[in-house]
Amino acid sequence: MTDNDPKEKAAAAEKLEAEADAILAAAGAESPWKEGEEDAAPAPADPAAEIERLEAEKADLTERLVRLAADMDNLRKRTERDVSDAHKYAVSKFAADMLVVGDNLRRALEAVPAERIEADEDLKALADGVEMTAREMQRLLEKNGIKKIAALGERFDPHLHQAMFEVPDASVPAGQVVQVMQEGYQIGDRVLRAALVGVSKAAPAPAPEVSETGSPQSGK
Repeated sequence: MTDNDPKEKAAAAEKLEAEADAILAAAGAESPWKEGEEDAAPAPADPAAEIERLEAEKADLTERLVRLAADMDNLRKRTERDVSDAHKYAVSKFAADMLVVGDNLRRALEAVPAERIEADEDLKALADGVEMTAREMQRLLEKNGIKKIAALGERFDPHLHQAMFEVPDASVPAGQVVQVMQEGYQIGDRVLRAALVGVSKAAPAPAPEVSETGSPQSGK
């Protein structure tokens, strides 16, 4: 066999290929020279399992969206409430300070006896001016949502009233406000200042009369 003989080269190559195939066959392997064969494609996934997986993802995303929508709605409501409270109660501190001014105006009017005011024209004019100022201040407070707390004759309410003393009084029910020492005010639904009041209590029962023998006698 010459080195340049094509037929002999082809024959030798086929012989080597046959020997290689025999060796691979004995080892349980396939021949790498087989044409037209491709690597096996992965087995397709189970359609039912894939649908179940997608449904689970859909349910999870839906739950997240519903929860997010609820959180956003709560945030919106809380923000609206905070803004409303800020507008409503922004003047609370200023209003509380102004109540002190109103108290002083009232005390000024009460410090001068009414008969002296009526007898002195200049004093009467001054008293009228102070009273007019007090009324205008009260009007402006009410205009800004600050109102007096009803107290006199009302049932004592610890959320609105502050009891300073008790008054034995059988003519009114126990626990009723019978005297107001300082007016109370509220702004919106919040107490700006509780009313300082006197509250009635049940009058003590009269002591039983004692006879000469020392035994109590029933009332006739």
